[in-house]
Amino acid sequence: MAKFLIITGVILVIAGVIIHFSPKLPLPGKLPGDIVIDRENFKLYLPITTSILISVIISVIFFLINKAKQ
Repeated sequence: MAKFLIITGVILVIAGVIIHFSPKLPLPGKLPGDIVIDRENFKLYLPITTSILISVIISVIFFLINKAKQ
């Protein structure tokens, strides 16, 4: 139970820091590495960097949840 509370506290602190500095951070979808091709009748959006970032965040969350269960 103690590990769960510590991990929850760390996640809340990280979320608070992200919210505090969010005006200075680039928004997901507007990161460098995201590809946007805008033509007259065609718009292609490939959020490569955003997808990688979300994948890493979800992997870390699942890793922490797995470690907390052990």
